[in-house]
Amino acid sequence: MVQRPQTFGSDCRGTAVIEFAILTPVFLLMITGMLAYGIYFGAAHSLQQLAADAVRVSISGLSSAERDGLVGAYLDRHAGVYLLIDPARLRHELGAHPDDADQYRLVLRYDASDLPIWNLYPPLPLPDQNIVIGATIRRGGL
Repeated sequence: MVQRPQTFGSDCRGTAVIEFAILTPVFLLMITGMLAYGIYFGAAHSLQQLAADAVRVSISGLSSAERDGLVGAYLDRHAGVYLLIDPARLRHELGAHPDDADQYRLVLRYDASDLPIWNLYPPLPLPDQNIVIGATIRRGGL
């Protein structure tokens, strides 16, 4: 049955289905994006916390070698405790800050390619798979 032109514009049946069809893909993309970035930021936050805790341990070292040993031992023992961090994928650099010898610096590099976010919907813009976090502290006793 063909509707007359004056009643065609006033008929609202089916609008909810059309709105649902238009908005659902956008909504699902937003939800998966929030989930992906939430997991990624959780791993980055855990890495930042690990770096801050590890560099604090260096204060008790009397020499550079002792500081490096204390921080390395802390990372070996505690890296697996932090949420979303796999110790096997963690690399670190220790030593004096290049711009200030009174500063002790720790740089953590984490390969986050094992996080479940990389299997999500392809059009979703995802962050870099390598997370690099640093922490610096003033060397004690100087």
